[in-house]
Amino acid sequence: MEIELWWLLALPLFFGLGWWTTRSDGGKVMPASKMPDAYFKGLNFLLNEQPDKAIDAFIDVVRLDPDTIELHFALGNLFRRRGETDRAIRVHENLAQRTDLPASQRAHALHELGQDFLKAGLMDRAEDVFHRLKGTEYEAAALGARLDIAQKVRDWPLAIDLAQQALSAGADAKTHQPWITHFRCELAALSKDPQEALRLLKLAHETSPTHPRALIALGQWAMGQDDPEQAISWWTQVLQLAPQAMNLTARDWLAAHQRLGRLDAGLNALESVSATQAGADVLEAMVEVRLSRDGAASTRTWLEQRMVQRPSLAGLDRLLMLRIKQGELTQQTSSTGLVEQVQSDQLMRSLLSPQLGRQLRHVCGHCGFKARQFYWHCPGCSRWDSTSPVRSEDSAS
Repeated sequence: MEIELWWLLALPLFFGLGWWTTRSDGGKVMPASKMPDAYFKGLNFLLNEQPDKAIDAFIDVVRLDPDTIELHFALGNLFRRRGETDRAIRVHENLAQRTDLPASQRAHALHELGQDFLKAGLMDRAEDVFHRLKGTEYEAAALGARLDIAQKVRDWPLAIDLAQQALSAGADAKTHQPWITHFRCELAALSKDPQEALRLLKLAHETSPTHPRALIALGQWAMGQDDPEQAISWWTQVLQLAPQAMNLTARDWLAAHQRLGRLDAGLNALESVSATQAGADVLEAMVEVRLSRDGAASTRTWLEQRMVQRPSLAGLDRLLMLRIKQGELTQQTSSTGLVEQVQSDQLMRSLLSPQLGRQLRHVCGHCGFKARQFYWHCPGCSRWDSTSPVRSEDSAS
């Protein structure tokens, strides 16, 4: 049985009800008859899923007794959930500025105020409020919120510093170390100084030695410096540690081997990946290189043998392309059957390619966001490493 959201929101109000019923100068229980009718009306509206009327009723209670602190918090949260962030900000700012409240309640008000600013999209004000929570019981939660803000505004130096602070405070290393790797890679991509970019990428790799992103980027940096040997060295680690990630660099991998005259070695390495890890990008890279080197007929024979072992729609599309290309090359003969075969293959591919184009996507395993381009940071749910590097019809279904 699912719990309604408004029941969850009612819990702080029930707490306030208990606090109210025990209020009196001598510590005696206040009779229910002395409690404002608006309080009970508000609870009734809330339980009947009428938040607008409940808010109006609770506002009346707050006016009658400004000391109802828990009710202020509940009211501010209701405003924020309903999208009235300006009213939520006023409520929580008022609480945060009250010098008669205990420090713990003022810290609570600041934390809620930071959430209000986040909801309103006021990132700089939210960052300032969360920064003020250092040394309070909300410090860890505020640090996490500041880290989220730094990522949203793409302030990577601050994000690195905050993630390192979180690690020092006992945060999960398996989560935060890969984040620092990503932050340093993002910073390296923005650097205009090749040596500074290299320094950042090496630091990123040292932070998470088994993570493929820094290794892929280091290989790309080496290729940019006309050093295919070093690029292959970095990408060989990707091949060993995260073979699926070779889908992101398969073409560059083969280009580096081709420049060194070792194309067969590069193809054999990708064949080993392709035998165990499905992926359209690895397959397409191998087809392109083989077609350029061996021609349509030989590449078609290789692909037909491969399709027997690992059939896929991406492979079928490439096979039809090769059949069409091979047929067009030999179409100079007057064979009617050959012309009809080429036309049939062209029709099949014209039907398959659009469907395959819609299906072949990188898919986030958390929110299901799909994209042709690969993202280390999912645009849908803002999670790192949640998107599969394999762009295949299987992962897109």
